[in-house]
Amino acid sequence: MVFITLAVLLVVFFVLLMGVGGKQLNKFNDEEGEVVIRQVYYYAVAFITLVMVIGGGVFAFMAVADYVSPNTYIETFEEYKNMREHQPKVENSEDETEDVSEEELRRQYDAMVEQRTESNKQRALNSFVKSLGWIIIPLPIFIFFQRRINREKGNK
Repeated sequence: MVFITLAVLLVVFFVLLMGVGGKQLNKFNDEEGEVVIRQVYYYAVAFITLVMVIGGGVFAFMAVADYVSPNTYIETFEEYKNMREHQPKVENSEDETEDVSEEELRRQYDAMVEQRTESNKQRALNSFVKSLGWIIIPLPIFIFFQRRINREKGNK
């Protein structure tokens, strides 16, 4: 959402700059005007890709933090036990209700805690891989345009 807002603001800024710059460009010949427009374009693309890389880095760091220390709510054993006691009892074929022993309930609780923790770690790993895309894809574009900017500065 932040990237979309930033991109819209950048496009509005670029359009306004072109409007104001268009009036200023009448003072220059066409070749100098094209150079100014090209420089504005290079800086705009470099800025957008830099923001994408920074955002991807922040998201990747957050995903690593979620993987290392999964932040999830897991009810206590007593809450789990109370929840299980208030559920309708499962009936056997002999019409008897099945009572679960304390040890079996503890094993089920431990398995549930382990499953939730692993699920959150897997979700964090998936988020990390997606965040790498926000770094890997725009980074070469940023480097390419940054080199062009530096090359044009060197030509002046």
